[in-house]
Amino acid sequence: MLTRRTLAASALALPALAQSSTEITVHYAQPVIFKDSYDAIAAEFAKREPNIRINFVTTLNYEEGMQLILRQAATTLAVDLSYQGFNRLRLFAERGIAQDVMPLLRAEGEPAAAGYSPNMLALAHFGGFQSGLAYAASNPVCFYNADLVRRAGGNPDAMPTDWPAMLALSARIKALEAGMEGMHYAWSGDDWMFSALLFGHGGRMLSQDERDVAFAGPEGLGALTLLDRMVKDGGMANLSRDAAQQAFAAGRLGMFFWTTAALRGFQQTVGRNFELRTGPMPIINAQIGRLPTGGAAGMLTARDPAKREAAFKFLRFSTSAEGTSLMVQNTGYVPTNQLAIDDPRYLGEFYRQNPLFQTATRQANISIPWYAFPGANSVRVTQTMVDQQARIVQQQATPEVVLADMAAEVRRLLPRPRG
Repeated sequence: MLTRRTLAASALALPALAQSSTEITVHYAQPVIFKDSYDAIAAEFAKREPNIRINFVTTLNYEEGMQLILRQAATTLAVDLSYQGFNRLRLFAERGIAQDVMPLLRAEGEPAAAGYSPNMLALAHFGGFQSGLAYAASNPVCFYNADLVRRAGGNPDAMPTDWPAMLALSARIKALEAGMEGMHYAWSGDDWMFSALLFGHGGRMLSQDERDVAFAGPEGLGALTLLDRMVKDGGMANLSRDAAQQAFAAGRLGMFFWTTAALRGFQQTVGRNFELRTGPMPIINAQIGRLPTGGAAGMLTARDPAKREAAFKFLRFSTSAEGTSLMVQNTGYVPTNQLAIDDPRYLGEFYRQNPLFQTATRQANISIPWYAFPGANSVRVTQTMVDQQARIVQQQATPEVVLADMAAEVRRLLPRPRG
């Protein structure tokens, strides 16, 4: 369901607006995670640009956000700036919906001097052009209940660094008492957490030419076998992500493997129920293992020149050193502007006072882009992967059977070679 609201901070600045004021519509997904950060950024932006009014439109998740823009593009595009998941920008670039923001960025000077590093620009570079600017980046981490870890004989200051030991700890937590759960691995949302296991084994989604799947080999089997072991060895129950979040906040779930973006939300829901900690994902292959970079990038869609200029100003501020600092402090994401990372004036004190936020930044060196599937069936590919993983979590099929079925279905959905 879509919701629309006009920021109070912007509205307070509007009574004295001149006739040249501009109103733009900005879309973003996952307000449960992002709302506080966009509100904080918009409030600061209103102080600098009082003649720009921002109307926010939100969607529950990235997939609904993608469908919103695709529907509007078929008729009249009402959204001027949309923050989309990294893995969905490719579709918008290939369909000519996303605009190249590099000319606008370069008009202000050298992008690197403004904190836009090549690695961060690459996260939103699709279709041969800069289809967006990274707003928030994340990688998967382990949230854990330090109190339960201690009760189960573990050491919250020295958590396991490999999956077998992590699964054993999960089993011990589950055995503490009836109704207790040891762990939850957030596999059910999209293909992101599957890619964390696949990339951790050194695998890749598709072949170099993107004409065939590449996950059907030993790396993919290793990823699904590990998911199977989470159920069999770790005792992982078949919980929805919402149910798992509720159990974790209530102190009935020991470990939750998910995006670092959920950190601020977990801090608020956990409160003083127990000691919340964060730790890195266990290393699968120390030499070639990698983690996916999740998050969102702002995509410029406005056609009207005045709205386009205003939308880019907001995009530019939201991804600036100041904007990314506000984003970090109000979520759990990793900063996307290099100036905010390098200059201690922005986040130095924040990280010193909030050590739980440092886990994700320490994994940034092994993070690679979230893979974006080619063609018009990218959402169906993602859903296929989720549906197939469900068969393992529900213990309805073996990893070998699921891998074969997943590969066959994804092959059917890939674009067919021309000629």
